Amino acid sequence: MMGIPKSALFLGLAGLIPFVWGAMTIMSPDLAQWGIRTFGPRFIGPYVQLFYGAIILSFMSGVLWGFATKAEGIVATTGYVLSVLPALWAFFMTGGGPTSAAISLITGFVGLLGLDWLFWTQRLAPRWWMKLRILLTAIVVICLSIGVL
Repeated sequence: MMGIPKSALFLGLAGLIPFVWGAMTIMSPDLAQWGIRTFGPRFIGPYVQLFYGAIILSFMSGVLWGFATKAEGIVATTGYVLSVLPALWAFFMTGGGPTSAAISLITGFVGLLGLDWLFWTQRLAPRWWMKLRILLTAIVVICLSIGVL
């Protein structure tokens, strides 16, 4: 992951912990039971993944908004409009049960990657941005897929 600032890489990877933990507790009933006793039922399996996933999509809307501030005119306006889509997607699409919510989050994170690419190609995101976002998105999608399958 050459070229990515160490702090951004570290914090990005640390941000995967709830997704990975959720996937691990889905795959291991014993770990899930330990998690329930230690943290409570809201912090295991799909529950932690879905709640945290909606938060992260909303957070990423703010990141994209910040990128839009680097543009002017119609590019800035388009950037602002596009930047709110991940948060709106999380708000409107994560109901209806854990499976459909996980599928919606997977779709949201893949769509977010497309927005990341758009901002990156417009040189509004840092040069290293796509290296980091592809890595993080792949892991998030794999972890959420475990709950779907």
